[in-house]
Amino acid sequence: MIYINRLVKKNITAAIKANKVLLIYGARRVGKTVLMKQIAQEFSGKSLWMNGEDATTIRLLEERSIANYKRLFSDIGLLLIDEAHQIPDIGIKLKLMVDEIPGLCIIASGSSALSLLNQTMEPLTGRSFHFPIYPISQAELAFTENHFETVNKLEERLIYGSYPEVLKTENLEEKGRYLQTIVNAYLYKDVLSIEGTRNSPKINDLLTLIAFQTGQEVSNEAVGRQLGLSKNTVEKYLDLLSRIYILFKLGGYSRNLRKEVSKHSKWYFYDNGIRNALIGDFSPLSIRSDTGALWENYLLAERVKKAGNEGETVDFYFWRTYDQQEIDMIEKQGNNLSAYEIKWKNDKAKVPVAWKNAYPDAQWKLINRENYLDWIL
Repeated sequence: MIYINRLVKKNITAAIKANKVLLIYGARRVGKTVLMKQIAQEFSGKSLWMNGEDATTIRLLEERSIANYKRLFSDIGLLLIDEAHQIPDIGIKLKLMVDEIPGLCIIASGSSALSLLNQTMEPLTGRSFHFPIYPISQAELAFTENHFETVNKLEERLIYGSYPEVLKTENLEEKGRYLQTIVNAYLYKDVLSIEGTRNSPKINDLLTLIAFQTGQEVSNEAVGRQLGLSKNTVEKYLDLLSRIYILFKLGGYSRNLRKEVSKHSKWYFYDNGIRNALIGDFSPLSIRSDTGALWENYLLAERVKKAGNEGETVDFYFWRTYDQQEIDMIEKQGNNLSAYEIKWKNDKAKVPVAWKNAYPDAQWKLINRENYLDWIL
């Protein structure tokens, strides 16, 4: 496979500073380890690679003392610890290292994003930078393919997504099998590692239900009734699934106008392939009834990845009124408000009257197959 330069790498490299910890996290199998190895290769000083799953690494770091860590790392400029969440008390150990070893910068990654963040959040307050890693974006692929190739592969990406291994695999059946393996072997591992979360079938049922409701408003109460779960449990599971970068949420945008609906949320997948693996459907678009939902999920995920990779702070919403005027995505960045309507077919669309009246200074734009690349690149 052609080398893909991850856009977030420039931000990570720029953040390499003495006595700081850089935390890299995201869903499993999205390329965190490969990215760290690229950064290590390009680092001009002396670096050291450690693996948190290795017994020797755990043993070397077990003695939590300044003397031990100075003995190990006093001449190291960049320490990279993959699967850092596997190391007991990793947060306290990282704090001790960067506080007491002059010039040391640490990059730590974790396949279990929840575990890594839970262990490091308090000890590393003021000492760390956070970098989420997503499935590969179209903006990253744009460096390796021309316009014709991008357009020609659109259907494949709507169906199989853009996990690194999926992009490397040419055979469509193999792509599908790999995605099923991800769903069956890795997807829930982080959630089930959280204390008090043990109901794997229910989490699978919840994700599958969300997959079938892509682009629709989700009532936690109604979902709970369907699955035999309480509303609070549904909220807890959805929050955990968003924190391990499987799902992201769009809440309803409202400035408390009486006609605006903001009670429920919409949930989308960071990767279309994972969504389709959950419902067991890798059929071509010509025989699918959910092409519009796939298109919407793909574009919204690409837009969210774009903001994340560029380090921008953007709040994402949808908008609807009680009389069914609606907009697919609202972006709020500072004081700037933008609205986007997503269409698979090149249908014409007009800005909803209620939106135009309520937010006359906001931008509104129709996104379709003619202009989508300008929006996500």
